[in-house]
Amino acid sequence: MKIELWFLFFCAYLFITLAPGPNVIFVVQNAVKYGYRKALLSILGNLTCQAIIVLLVACGAGAMLEKSPMAFFILKVIGGVYLIYLGVTGLLKQRRKEGGGKKLGHKERETREPSCFKTGFFVSASNPKTVIFLSAFLPQFISPDYAVAQQFMIMFFSICLIVTLVHLSYSYLAKNISNAFQTTTLGKAFSKIYHTVFIALGGGLIFSNR
Repeated sequence: MKIELWFLFFCAYLFITLAPGPNVIFVVQNAVKYGYRKALLSILGNLTCQAIIVLLVACGAGAMLEKSPMAFFILKVIGGVYLIYLGVTGLLKQRRKEGGGKKLGHKERETREPSCFKTGFFVSASNPKTVIFLSAFLPQFISPDYAVAQQFMIMFFSICLIVTLVHLSYSYLAKNISNAFQTTTLGKAFSKIYHTVFIALGGGLIFSNR
């Protein structure tokens, strides 16, 4: 892969990743609530799913999905319902927490923390449009002068670097802002907004035309 082409890919994907989506929101929320270790697990789950998606793209899954509207619709609905489920259950948990007014002990809190790796994986997998997008995006940076598999690997590891840097940067900013307003109602408002956004994203995914 030519260095000029790689640099163009890196800048383009960085620009795309800077736009906050479900993955960014999920990682940021975990960083604010549970710390950077949980945020890193969320990122790892996301990148594991991305590895599978890049492999599927390399095998031509995007073109197959484009030619099967019914399969695309089913995957889209499943993904949208999952995002709505995360948002609704999050709002219900917060309401119960506010109603109970009881602080959890460290051990009890650990048992109630979500599996960030697993959820990060499924949040990333919830949007089938990712497969189609990457199927159109990645081949633009493939050079016929080099091995295709090697170029896909380079792009995937570049994606890992970009996603990790961007998500941790957002997490750092959000965590510092959250710490500044920890004792106010803004912390609760942030959590409600976060879960409401997931519901909106899920609904938008289900009812989108494509």
